[in-house]
Amino acid sequence: MNLGVFTVLFADRPLDQALDHILGHGIHHVEIGCGGYPGNAHCNPKNLLENLDQTKKMKDMLRERSMQIDALSAHGNPLHPNKDIRQSDHQDLLNTIKLANELEVDTVVTFAGCPGDSDHAHYPNWVTSTWPPEYRDLLEWQWSEKVIPYWQQMAEQAQKYGVRIAIEPHPGFVVYNTENMSRLREAVGTTIGLNFDPSHLFWQQSDPIAMIKEFGKKQAIYHVHAKDTYLDDQNISVNGVLDTKPFSEMLDRSWYFRTIGYGHGEDKWKEMISALQAVDYDGVISIEHEDALMTPDEGFQKAVGFLQSILIREKNTAIWWD
Repeated sequence: MNLGVFTVLFADRPLDQALDHILGHGIHHVEIGCGGYPGNAHCNPKNLLENLDQTKKMKDMLRERSMQIDALSAHGNPLHPNKDIRQSDHQDLLNTIKLANELEVDTVVTFAGCPGDSDHAHYPNWVTSTWPPEYRDLLEWQWSEKVIPYWQQMAEQAQKYGVRIAIEPHPGFVVYNTENMSRLREAVGTTIGLNFDPSHLFWQQSDPIAMIKEFGKKQAIYHVHAKDTYLDDQNISVNGVLDTKPFSEMLDRSWYFRTIGYGHGEDKWKEMISALQAVDYDGVISIEHEDALMTPDEGFQKAVGFLQSILIREKNTAIWWD
């Protein structure tokens, strides 16, 4: 396993400066955002596809630094009921798949998306309850009429361009846990795999190790994000884990995202990395940052130090065992 960085952490600076900063901390692998919610500050796939000289320039920029792209990301909602948003996010994803082929990157990370409650809806409708019974009807309509047909289509596109799609389970979208991630993959095929991000599992009280085992046995973990979540037990005891307050109201929220090690300690992260090693995951662990209590650079540096020490120990343990 190698340590990497999701470059949207440093969207405030040009890509070459971001790469130099990342390389200065001994990291040679990057994940680059290409649209959707994180934006495309470092990589606009449409522009690059229309100007392959710029694509070559990006390749040269990485090669000169002995760095490589482990994944391109387009975290949008291509199932959004609003036609303009849906088409924009779909086109971002399709262009990202095409660009991955040009850049010789084999993995594109994205969300599964969430439709509305009908063809005339304006907003996504995330179903989280089995009763009243119309929720079950809505959920089945979403999957049969929107989710499966769309991802079958996109799997075909990904296969055409020699790319695999890593879906990031995320509450608010139709794929948010082990069960519905499995449902999508079984319906669509092995072009679809998992982007494992434990931060979204922690606050649901779901065990990340169980997800690693489930998809690791199938060699279906295509990418990994490193981000933590802090659980406020006092607020959870009052309101549970479903929390719609803004992230700015941290003192009153049941949970919020943190830098690695500030939500769960070293033992939990060692357990997850050991589990990834046990299922023969040999890809990149890509550092994300959504911690409101630290600047991106502070969170980045703390996460690098924390994870590097664990990865070095895991590597040395594996060498000794061999």
